[in-house]
Amino acid sequence: MTARADFQGWIAAHQARFEDVLRALLPRADVAPQRLHEAMRYAVLDGGKRVRPLLAFAAGELAGADVRRVNVVAAAVEMIHAYSLVHDDMPCMDDDVLRRGKPTCHVQYDEATALLVGDSLQALVFQLLAEHRLSDDAARQLDMIKLLAVASGSRGMAGGQAIDLDSVGKALTLPELEFMHIHKTGALIRASILLGAHCGEISAVQLEKLDRFGKLIGLAFQVVDDVLDCEADTATLGKTAGKDADNGKPTYVSMLGIQGARDMAQRLHRDALDTLAGFGDEARRLRELADFIILRKF
Repeated sequence: MTARADFQGWIAAHQARFEDVLRALLPRADVAPQRLHEAMRYAVLDGGKRVRPLLAFAAGELAGADVRRVNVVAAAVEMIHAYSLVHDDMPCMDDDVLRRGKPTCHVQYDEATALLVGDSLQALVFQLLAEHRLSDDAARQLDMIKLLAVASGSRGMAGGQAIDLDSVGKALTLPELEFMHIHKTGALIRASILLGAHCGEISAVQLEKLDRFGKLIGLAFQVVDDVLDCEADTATLGKTAGKDADNGKPTYVSMLGIQGARDMAQRLHRDALDTLAGFGDEARRLRELADFIILRKF
């Protein structure tokens, strides 16, 4: 078996298994309030490449973590991501009608339900992190809960989204654009990696390297997204293509051009791989995921 086939098999196996994990952890659709629970499952299940959970599983493997613990943190991160997409697509934000190849949550249901879906998913995340044992050290588990809270809130993803909304029609500098995306996109990617590693045994020095890796690959993820938004069609993306440009949002492509953005993604990719140089084969999946993030129809 080639290395590529082995990696593709690893992704497929984890994606299939993880879908069952999500189905088990989400409220059943036949439990009251049924419509809300049905909408929560609609927003989370059967969509996306699950990049953040895959990063958590790869970091968990590096740290020798029990996969049952990583299942919970991976689900938590994915539910935060799903809630952010539900809210991001609403008319008060980006007002989009397509996500992951199907109608957005507020289109399929209604705006009030979509708002409650996001609220309920966020609450469920912290319920899951509190009621499952993620570490044998209670203090470490509290740190893990805090880590995801910070990554999700005003100093992380939500803060980055606020900056994004405030930046429409403005000319940002490259450092300002990076600051926005370190929070909006990168914070949750970094959290995915760190939470997966925290489920196992990991040193402070190793965590610092993984955090650096997450920061770089999170930025690379966004740069590639900006390129794809310009070059790929709606069917390929599973969401409305060209929406950022149409809305006057600053992107890496609008700032650097297509080739400049491609070059930046490649630099970030190389730097991210360099941070893993001190790890051995146990970091193989993280390296492969870094390649996967850069090369997805790029």
